[in-house]
Amino acid sequence: MADTQDGPELHPVTRELAEGPNYAAISTLLPSGRIQTQYIWVGTDGQRVYVNTETGRRKFENLQRDARVTLAIRDEANPYRFAEVRGRVAETSTGPEARAQIDELSQKYDGRPYPAENITTERVTIWIEPERQVVSG
Repeated sequence: MADTQDGPELHPVTRELAEGPNYAAISTLLPSGRIQTQYIWVGTDGQRVYVNTETGRRKFENLQRDARVTLAIRDEANPYRFAEVRGRVAETSTGPEARAQIDELSQKYDGRPYPAENITTERVTIWIEPERQVVSG
């Protein structure tokens, strides 16, 4: 059964799934208006969810142009359990903070720091403020 919550406060299921090594699908809008969806690592500070990418990636370019975003986090142990976060980019950060956050995410998902040789442009953390959440499970 699905549960819906409006507003910026994270739903407990959203927080739980973002804290664990569960993958998310991020959807952004291309310049044409079509939707682009990619799988990504996700984290939370307990108040907001965040993702980390590079400034040269299309998803970041899309979000600079249009801050609307949907993030669907699935429970890797039970793919029928999920949290969908519809919201907007509230903040972005680059530099040492973003680099440290990709290392934290890499530790959570892969058990090691993020390989420096995989970085082609500057890392950026994208903080998402929920407007509506739908959770199941």
